[in-house]
Amino acid sequence: MARSPITRNGYNHLHKELENLKKVTRPQVIKAIEEARAHGDLNENAEYEAAKEQQSFIEKKIIEIEQKLANSEIIDNLNPPDGKVGFGSVVTLENLDHGSQVTYQIVGPDESDISSGKISIISPLGKALIGREVEDEVIVKTPGGAKNYTVLKIA
Repeated sequence: MARSPITRNGYNHLHKELENLKKVTRPQVIKAIEEARAHGDLNENAEYEAAKEQQSFIEKKIIEIEQKLANSEIIDNLNPPDGKVGFGSVVTLENLDHGSQVTYQIVGPDESDISSGKISIISPLGKALIGREVEDEVIVKTPGGAKNYTVLKIA
């Protein structure tokens, strides 16, 4: 399986989430299952069924995060020295269609979160930005049509 790039912060965030699931959430769910069992008949025990479903969800999430961490490659050199957009760069763009500005950090697919301003290096916009410089125009083909941007700042 191919290694997935991830920033040091992204790796640390996933690791903390995994530890929380294992040390806090999992024991809470186990306790809820034990309490629900104490209520008697498991066939008609909604609390027991809900706790078992939550346990299944937690276990799947733990496996998912463990796989992400195992298949990730931490990239520490985040800012290319030549002033071009690279992995980890924080890029401010102007949308040429309506003049609005947005700022994104280019991150790995396992840590992307558009609401936090983090876009994946494998997303259409992420791919289009790699290697670009300040004042470059970027055209991105999206399912909603082409979008035009100008690179205003790279940090």
